[in-house]
Amino acid sequence: MKQQLVSSLWAMIEPILAPEGIELVELEFRPEGGRWVLRLYIDSPGGVTLDECELVNRQVGALLDIKDPIHYPYNLEVSSPGINRVLRKEKDFNLFAGSPVRVRTRRKLEGRHNFVGTLKGMENSKIVLEVDGKRVEIEPEDVEKARLDLPEEELIRRDLRRGAAKTGDGRWGT
Repeated sequence: MKQQLVSSLWAMIEPILAPEGIELVELEFRPEGGRWVLRLYIDSPGGVTLDECELVNRQVGALLDIKDPIHYPYNLEVSSPGINRVLRKEKDFNLFAGSPVRVRTRRKLEGRHNFVGTLKGMENSKIVLEVDGKRVEIEPEDVEKARLDLPEEELIRRDLRRGAAKTGDGRWGT
């Protein structure tokens, strides 16, 4: 039931974001602190601004008020995907090739569910990783969760070394 609702919400929400140049990266619907939370993770080509999060919150909130697909109280939250964003679509796996990743599979592959390594991209419709010096190919339907595994401390140090500063449009950059 919950997975069907999540799929329905995804199909309802994703099309209203595309004209704004905003991508729906992930959608979560789960109980937290005694209340249900609908959390959207969004991204845009230059990174996500607070204004974009507010815009999506207003648009999606209005859509959900009209369509009323959730029949009990919930909170709507909109956020950027963060540095260790979820990888879901084929374009994500190609865009972030060369990056460190964590992948959890639905079924055991090579005797395990969890893989930590370097994303090589997509080849022949399979996700390709390098794990402990070995090539691992994973069918997309076998992926339970995949996300970047960037060390936050290293990203902060790299930005400081490059002299990164907040730009006038509310985004971080060099």
